[in-house]
Amino acid sequence: MTVKLELTLEMQESLEAAARAQGLSLEAYLQQVIRNHEPATPMLSGEEWDKEFESWIGSFPETKLLSDEAVSRGSMYPDRW
Repeated sequence: MTVKLELTLEMQESLEAAARAQGLSLEAYLQQVIRNHEPATPMLSGEEWDKEFESWIGSFPETKLLSDEAVSRGSMYPDRW
């Protein structure tokens, strides 16, 4: 398959420099980048997202809540009160 891309001069120079740094032609470098590309993860439904989010929240350790005194301005800035 052939793909045509319009690149800015800066993008072209950056890609060519990266290819040269690896001793590759631009074409070989781009083929390598594409081969190593990981496909984007599919979008989750709202229900799946909620489940993943709840799982992520559950992965954190339980911590004690701070007392009102611990979060009061007076305890944070004792020299100002």
